Amino acid sequence: MLRIKRVPTVVSNYQKEETEDGGGGGGCGRNCMRDCCLLGAKLPLYAFKKADKIEPGDKKEPPFAFLDSLLLGEWEDRVERGLFRYDAFIFYSSFISCFDITACETKVIPGDYGFIAQLNEGRHLKKRPTEFRVDKVLQPFDGSTFNFTKVGQEEILFQFESSKDGEVKFYPNAPIDVKSSPSVVAINVSPIEYGHVLLIPRILECLPQRIDHDSLLLALYMANEAANPYFRLGYNSLGAFATINHLHFQAYYLAVPFPIEKSPTKKVTDFSGGVVISEILKYPVRGLVFEGGYSLEDLSNAVTDSCVCLQDNNIPYNVLISDSGTRVFLLPQCYAEKQALGEVSPELLDTQVNPAVWEISGHMVLKRKQDYDGASEDNAWRLLAEVSLSEERFQEVVAIIFEAISCAVIEDKSVHDEDERDVEDVDALENASQQAIIVAG
Repeated sequence: MLRIKRVPTVVSNYQKEETEDGGGGGGCGRNCMRDCCLLGAKLPLYAFKKADKIEPGDKKEPPFAFLDSLLLGEWEDRVERGLFRYDAFIFYSSFISCFDITACETKVIPGDYGFIAQLNEGRHLKKRPTEFRVDKVLQPFDGSTFNFTKVGQEEILFQFESSKDGEVKFYPNAPIDVKSSPSVVAINVSPIEYGHVLLIPRILECLPQRIDHDSLLLALYMANEAANPYFRLGYNSLGAFATINHLHFQAYYLAVPFPIEKSPTKKVTDFSGGVVISEILKYPVRGLVFEGGYSLEDLSNAVTDSCVCLQDNNIPYNVLISDSGTRVFLLPQCYAEKQALGEVSPELLDTQVNPAVWEISGHMVLKRKQDYDGASEDNAWRLLAEVSLSEERFQEVVAIIFEAISCAVIEDKSVHDEDERDVEDVDALENASQQAIIVAG
């Protein structure tokens, strides 16, 4: 059993160590998301329209601005109400002053990639180190530890659900339907950037940190509703620096490109539904990029099948959702495993950087002033290179993914009429899988 000691990030004001919280029961008196406080509770509800097709240049203007008026507006309200653990107002000030990212001790590191360094000393304070198991990507949900049903309702910005009548709707005061287990958007009380929030699918079902088709599609719809390339969503699996085993995605707004978004790619294959799968080139972390698709559901299916494959094969990974939900990066990683095995240099361990999805994408959240002052492209590259799978192992993982998703395509087509394009999709995946196996061998 591989474990590492790490100071977990506090995402809620109600987050405590398990020994202090104990799971509790009965009326807690803090307006949480459990049975004791849900009777008669109401929250804003944003109902999005499920799109049949991806139409990036022809998006109908919704009756309510999702990103600017709702998400960021509600987030700023929580700033003013003092719900954050440290001065999140600095991010708000940064945003409204012409995107002056240097206002919150953030800088673009000189070099070809434009890695972003941020000094955020507050995120590793006030919590004692806790042992995290890093050798199992799938672990059962444990209600006795912190989970998102224990957050206060004041930390939740709104419910996020698909519209029942096919039109975008906003209800400022909608009842919480316990039976349908709503998906919600909540603040991260330890933000690393402006508008840092959590998307928690079907919160009351208490799902473990495990991507499924419904949850990833929901995340793509959230990115699509934001309709802004600078608003991204990220996902960390267990073993890849997720610290809370309750299904959630993170998201925030950063008005500069991530280095990984600028990296060149090489097309590997086409997937069912018009999705193109490519390999990231000339970047310290090896990974795949999924783009296109005739609908968000097509793109979601390709990514989800790949994530399920990694989960079932116990391979930790991170996901970045970019370009308003039309581009998804899938990044298997091994840093926590190396850390547990004692294979990471003391120099890198001393930085206390947990290379999760944001760091892997090129937004380096640094916890020591000395690391921030000495931030360089070489240092960023050296850290991220330790995160990446070796070329040989990466090709093995790609072969496993392609075998799994080609089987998924074949299984799906067995219950539908096949047309010529579908057969070509399956053939392309099988050929790509064989090529990956040859390279790995």
